[in-house]
Amino acid sequence: MEPLQLYGRVAAVRGLLIEIAGPVAAMTLGGRLEIEIAEGSRVPCEVIGFAGERALAMPFGVLEGVRRGCPAYVMASAGGVRPSSAWLGRVVDALGRPIDGRGPLPEGDLFRPFRADPPPAHARRRVGTPLDLGVRALNTFLTCCEGQRMGIFAGSGVGKSVLLSMLARNAGSDVAVIGLVGERGREVQEFLQDDLGEEGLARSVVVVATSDEPALMRRNAAYLTLALAEHFRDAGQSVLCMIDSITRFAMAQRDIGLAAGEPPTAKGYTPTVFSELPRLLERAGPGTGEGTITGLFTVLVEGDDHNEPVADAVRGILDGHIVMERAIAERGRYPAINVLKSVSRTMPRSCDPAFYPHVQRARQVMATYADMEELIRLGAYRPGSSPEVDEAIAFNPDLEGFLRQGKEESTSIGDGYRRLAQLLDAPRG
Repeated sequence: MEPLQLYGRVAAVRGLLIEIAGPVAAMTLGGRLEIEIAEGSRVPCEVIGFAGERALAMPFGVLEGVRRGCPAYVMASAGGVRPSSAWLGRVVDALGRPIDGRGPLPEGDLFRPFRADPPPAHARRRVGTPLDLGVRALNTFLTCCEGQRMGIFAGSGVGKSVLLSMLARNAGSDVAVIGLVGERGREVQEFLQDDLGEEGLARSVVVVATSDEPALMRRNAAYLTLALAEHFRDAGQSVLCMIDSITRFAMAQRDIGLAAGEPPTAKGYTPTVFSELPRLLERAGPGTGEGTITGLFTVLVEGDDHNEPVADAVRGILDGHIVMERAIAERGRYPAINVLKSVSRTMPRSCDPAFYPHVQRARQVMATYADMEELIRLGAYRPGSSPEVDEAIAFNPDLEGFLRQGKEESTSIGDGYRRLAQLLDAPRG
């Protein structure tokens, strides 16, 4: 006997929202439908809500060809993938389909749903030992542990993508899973070939959903990135999970929520945005076994406003934040990290106790210079007025040189501590 195939029919299309009439009781929230627009041609959709006797769905593809009365088949299986170690070095779309022209992807044994629950809090291990990220400013002043989750907050064009590529190449993790959510299509090949390179790609899986793709694809790219990271974590590996950017995930969720009829709140973001953010970000971190997911998530702050709603919500969820400033990038110091405004919540426990006094002293010197910077640049400060300010002026060029790092350069945690100690202990004229 042929299996029973349930289907409804398209009753209306409003913008990107499709209303489906038929066996609504057989459809589930988050379930999959496939709308047949022609023989052998189907548009995959997801159920995002219900209104009366109709299901509300949004497409994963374009809606051209959809007409009233098209059959919408109810799919039995939930959305997910079967990843394996053979996925390393590959580039996939938000549904786990290869887009690098290198043939099909071998399937693994375990099915990984796109949307999964975080590990139970009482069963999780604590964060592990310090993780070498290869970037001096982060290793020294914002030491990150295995299983920690950090946010990279920056405006557009300040160097987030280059910093992510440095971390993907140089970090001391076993595997890197990189999600490019809402990325510019032109920059994908540049990121893969120039920034990430063959060496970085060989131990990475890259998930791509460009800015022109539907909101469901952009949201699902973030879910798939975490699902792949969970696969490698459960295999006992140390995973570096990076998403660029969480803001575009929130924008995609906002588009979906508004289409489903949710009321807009702060800056038009719907309530589900602020409930989905912790569900996504809490999936990163230590697992119940030996594996860990160290999460680094970029947040695109609109108009360089670090207190806008998404940045505020993400900062409260994560275990630290890295602030990149346009003013620092404009004076040519990359990566443009403002050490004084950045925090790692595992410090000082994650810092080498022998060098922690040097880190504290360097922070004090930079804070003193930052307080007097306007007067110094205007020439209004008279040398000799304050020994602390004189010391800060003397140290500033060397500290700026210490924080400056080329994208092909890598520095270990130990080397960073030693260089900072030598810099601070060197005699000043």
